[in-house]
Amino acid sequence: MSGSLISARGLVKRFGAVTAADNVSAEIRAQETVGIIGSNGAGKTTFVNMVTGYMKPDDGSIHFRGRDITRLPPREVTRLGIRRSFQVAQLFPNLSVRDNVLVALAASAGAFPSPLTHLRSRARIEEADQILARVGLAALAHRTTTELPQGQRKLLDIALAMIGQSAALLLDEPTSGISAEEKFPLMDLVLNAARAADATVLFIEHDMEVVERYAERVIAFYDGRIIADDEPARVFVDADVRRFVVGTELHRRERSRA
Repeated sequence: MSGSLISARGLVKRFGAVTAADNVSAEIRAQETVGIIGSNGAGKTTFVNMVTGYMKPDDGSIHFRGRDITRLPPREVTRLGIRRSFQVAQLFPNLSVRDNVLVALAASAGAFPSPLTHLRSRARIEEADQILARVGLAALAHRTTTELPQGQRKLLDIALAMIGQSAALLLDEPTSGISAEEKFPLMDLVLNAARAADATVLFIEHDMEVVERYAERVIAFYDGRIIADDEPARVFVDADVRRFVVGTELHRRERSRA
């Protein structure tokens, strides 16, 4: 594992009277897998939105490989190699699975917008099919994304986020809305592909089983602040994490089973 890839220093973000990020600082190292946990409204997605350029901090800075990216727009951040997926899959609903990949390939190459027929070269189709094969979606290439179950839509969205030279992949609740049987296979596919590309992975997750199994390190948020940042075994026994994060999620899961 090499040195720091993403450095966030003193990030502050306010929405009126609500402070969504309160002096947040974190170092993300190259090629590590980091789980981000916290109850709803704790500041997890705000942090990811600031790192990926979708939201600008009111104060503080973000550096990527030593370069200040604090004020860069999302497209520029993506071009540098920081890519993300969303809690709700961002797909073209009326296009086929393969055509979604073709559009993403063209956008990554700077060839978009362009008529879709111009994007269907033999070379691009072959590349799209290779991407779908890596995530187990090759057999569904001709189906529209609206026909896919939630887990496969999530997987396609993540596959699109990984197109191009990804140094860091940020995933917003990759297993939310999918079945218990799907969550581990999905994470296995995603993390194996990320490791093959030597990519750093940050994933926001409410499912503590997923975090415990896959995270090498866990960052816990509460009330806009980081309250713990360490290996999973230490974070999950931290008194504040147990009070404000783990206990909340356990209670939520127990209520959902009732």
